[in-house]
Amino acid sequence: MIGTSNDSSQDLFGLMSRLYPLCRSITGDGVRQTLKILQEYIPIEIREVATGTQVFDWTVPKEWNIRDAYIKNPEGRKIVDFQACNLHVVSYSAPIRKKVSLEILKAHCFTLPQHPQWVPYRTSYYKEDWGFCLSHQQLQELTDGDYEVFIDSSLKEGHLTYGECFLPGSTDDEILISVHVCHPSLANDNLSSMAVASSLYQQLSRLSLRYSYRFLFIPGTIGSITWLSQNESRVSRIRHGLVLACVGDAGSITYKRSRRGNAEIDRAAAQVLRDSGAEHRLTDFSPYGYDERQFCSPGFDLAVGCFMRTPHGTFPEYHTSADNLEFLRPESIADSISKCMGIFQLLEQNKTYINLNPKCEPQLGRRGLYSSIGGQTDGKIRELAMLWVLNLSDGTHNLLDIAEKAHLDFGLIHDAASNLSRHDLLKEI
Repeated sequence: MIGTSNDSSQDLFGLMSRLYPLCRSITGDGVRQTLKILQEYIPIEIREVATGTQVFDWTVPKEWNIRDAYIKNPEGRKIVDFQACNLHVVSYSAPIRKKVSLEILKAHCFTLPQHPQWVPYRTSYYKEDWGFCLSHQQLQELTDGDYEVFIDSSLKEGHLTYGECFLPGSTDDEILISVHVCHPSLANDNLSSMAVASSLYQQLSRLSLRYSYRFLFIPGTIGSITWLSQNESRVSRIRHGLVLACVGDAGSITYKRSRRGNAEIDRAAAQVLRDSGAEHRLTDFSPYGYDERQFCSPGFDLAVGCFMRTPHGTFPEYHTSADNLEFLRPESIADSISKCMGIFQLLEQNKTYINLNPKCEPQLGRRGLYSSIGGQTDGKIRELAMLWVLNLSDGTHNLLDIAEKAHLDFGLIHDAASNLSRHDLLKEI
């Protein structure tokens, strides 16, 4: 089982180390290879949607695959090599083999002057072009002359590939967990969320669940649009959802609320993060980001938030060769798993009760529910939690409502409700 122990952390990093070298994009064999490796960990079903399929206002694009690419200097020496780093080629570059001048070459090169040793990650998904990414230092070392540029790629009729796995609970109501699988060798922005999602599936599969859980491993943007288009009749079952992204860096957790702003998933995430006592950040929804913007589009308006550590675009390593395996922190991966499981546990336990003895307070002392020794802080807080639960269990407040109103940890409120139920003072409705 992948979890948070040292052995399990090694399993996760072993998984990410296997996935790291693969050249992924929004389509192609890199995605298929990635999903086949993930199948060794969780039972993913691989699905294919043909090029040209209309998916709302979009069309599934041609499939892109790449075998090799390089730039040779005027002396015939390779100075940029796709085999050494798959970020060197702009994703979805059209095939090319020709000699070009330095001026033309530079027009097709991308660098990061502010980080001269790093290689950027760039894409050209929906405009047929070609290009290379290299370090700024490499670019500055180029001299006049003709350069051979070679990209052995293909853009052909094919398929968009994605992975899906379903974990049934006792009800048809679903919790959606979505991650993107379209980036090449980027560890935090891609691999970390795949690893965390795999661990979540394995941990949830060992529990008795009320909700059913649907995991999606999809290319960014076009993947969620395609899935929603192909599964529109099933979308109404989704009650809560999380998009996972950038969950392995050293930063504190950021939760981006759904479009609804106060959905149960938004409140559950806020409660879990507050109860943890750890530094965190809550942000409002915006229509810019990851696939939450598709799930939260007005035609669907699903209760899907985005769970991150340092948000995309706000750490310098983002979309560069510096987002490598060394950038990840095992303790951050473990903490992300723990916090997500905390959110799911809260949703599973967030039930509504009715007080069976609503006329004045029941006598808790004779039931052994009051501490016989006064002055114990922990006991007093637990007694206060019971009083809050008794007072607000009128059939209209769930446990999360009570925790928020009482400003108490959800775990205290849940334990109080369980204790009161055992003494026939509450009934779940």
